[in-house]
Amino acid sequence: MSLHSPERIATYLANGWWTRDTIDALLQTQVQARPGAPAIVDPLNKADLLPTPHKRLTWAELDAEVSRVANVLHAEGITPADVVAVQLPNSVELAVTFLAVVRLGATVMPFPVQYREYELAQLLPLAQAGLFVAAKGNDRAPQGTRVLQWGGDLDTATADPAPPYQADPGDRVTICWTSGTEATPKGVPRCHYDWLAVEANCTAAPALTGDDVILNPFPMVNMAGIGGVFLPWLRTGAVLVQHHPFDLPSYLRQIAEEGVTYTLAPPALLTMLLTQELDLGRLTRIGSGSAPLPPSMVKGWQERHGIAIINFFGSNEGIALLSGPEQMPDPEDRARFFPRPDVPRVKLVDPEGKEITEEGVPGELRLLGPTVFAGYLAGTAAADPFDEDGYLKTGDVFQYVGEHLQYVDRAKDLIIRGGMNIAPAELEALIQAHPAVAEVAVVGYPDEVLGERVCAVVAGEVTLEELVEFLRGKGIASYKLPERLRQVEALPRNPLGKILKRTLKEGL
Repeated sequence: MSLHSPERIATYLANGWWTRDTIDALLQTQVQARPGAPAIVDPLNKADLLPTPHKRLTWAELDAEVSRVANVLHAEGITPADVVAVQLPNSVELAVTFLAVVRLGATVMPFPVQYREYELAQLLPLAQAGLFVAAKGNDRAPQGTRVLQWGGDLDTATADPAPPYQADPGDRVTICWTSGTEATPKGVPRCHYDWLAVEANCTAAPALTGDDVILNPFPMVNMAGIGGVFLPWLRTGAVLVQHHPFDLPSYLRQIAEEGVTYTLAPPALLTMLLTQELDLGRLTRIGSGSAPLPPSMVKGWQERHGIAIINFFGSNEGIALLSGPEQMPDPEDRARFFPRPDVPRVKLVDPEGKEITEEGVPGELRLLGPTVFAGYLAGTAAADPFDEDGYLKTGDVFQYVGEHLQYVDRAKDLIIRGGMNIAPAELEALIQAHPAVAEVAVVGYPDEVLGERVCAVVAGEVTLEELVEFLRGKGIASYKLPERLRQVEALPRNPLGKILKRTLKEGL
């Protein structure tokens, strides 16, 4: 069943904003065009991630492995109506599993490897997942969940060929999870149509082709990993080099040894590396974003290393703003601005919902167009994310500057640590349950490599070690654990009682 209305599909197809392409069709195109060419490479530390051999597959080998796993999943009873949860590190196995589920017409639901029992017990039932694919030794799935494991039953299993499936590009293909600032994550279903509209932007801005070698250090669980890397790889027939978890020496080694031409990196890391002597091999472009980019950093990379930084601002729900060197040659402009797109349609609104048309007036960015999702998974969001005109309410503040959009501020309190989203409200609810905590606020603070780290500000007598141990007992993912504790007599609040988190961040 299509996620979008027949009217929207007809309009977007007629305007050329969507095509009838599907993700499996992209793979088949590359297999036919370049069967013996290299397709995908495992991370250097594969042995530490999965009990399977290091792999380097051609497009034909990848296709054969995808078919084998699809046949096994079909034999396990997976049909187009099913949701398959996947929790694997960036690896050949993750790509194979993702594509095998898609080939069957089922829905892929990828999870960060950091998620543990606490998160999985919440989210698998919400999506009615019928199967959990993970690495051998991963016993985090809720009791009663069917599990297949790489390093175990999935490595060499075979089954009769699954019947061919003709995907409709409007059908659901993934469910990703966005933390936002609410305690309960929200499910974001996407179909081929809107994913490939995102891919078109992420392929065009860095001008990717089949001659590229793409290094992926971001988890393939959301917009950056899937829309920014995985789908452009399938579209172009480039080589995909996997990396996980982020390790700077291995990252730089892969750039040099694999002949990487394009990769992603957080802004703080690029600032730190700018003045260092580096062997960057064939690298010519780096995608970065999720925060304002320092103009001096973008200019510095271009002048010192001859490398163009592509500014990317995205969200699971459908923001896909990119500023590349072709659209914006001046690196300082590229750091500050995004081209104001005709598609998707954008508007800015003030707090009363009135549209802003003049320059220099901040307002909430709202979007309508082919990259925007159809709505949250039922039961995972309390509020409608769209306004009365059908525009997505992003919660992010921008302003017009000439023909450009300029990011002003993150409207939400989301903490982004190493490319992973952390919802302060979720942590606050858990910490508040500690008997020694009277009140708590969770904020992010800058980090050179990870972007942000987590600080808990509490009124109460508790040590950081006690707090971390308490949270570990809740089974929460380790990347969400606070790394700093600030104790206060009382949290600062405005006259309406809202906690002043900006005040709490001062001095961190």
